Amino acid sequence: MAELNISLNTIEKVKGFVNAVSSLDGDYDLSSDRYVVDAKSIMGIFSLDLGKVLKLIIRDDSLLDAAKAKLADYIV
Repeated sequence: MAELNISLNTIEKVKGFVNAVSSLDGDYDLSSDRYVVDAKSIMGIFSLDLGKVLKLIIRDDSLLDAAKAKLADYIV
């Protein structure tokens, strides 16, 4: 399991992030404090506190490099 810090502080960033992460293979979750949602779910993401830095949880370490390349605009 790997983790990346993600910032999604605008609606446009959320839309772009969901499109980008949906094109990746594997399972990805986003967490904010004690809440965890599917990173490919736009409705789930909007239920999080987008004013904070979110944690992207990548279940398979072998997908980390592809995720970093595809999601570079959102990584903080």
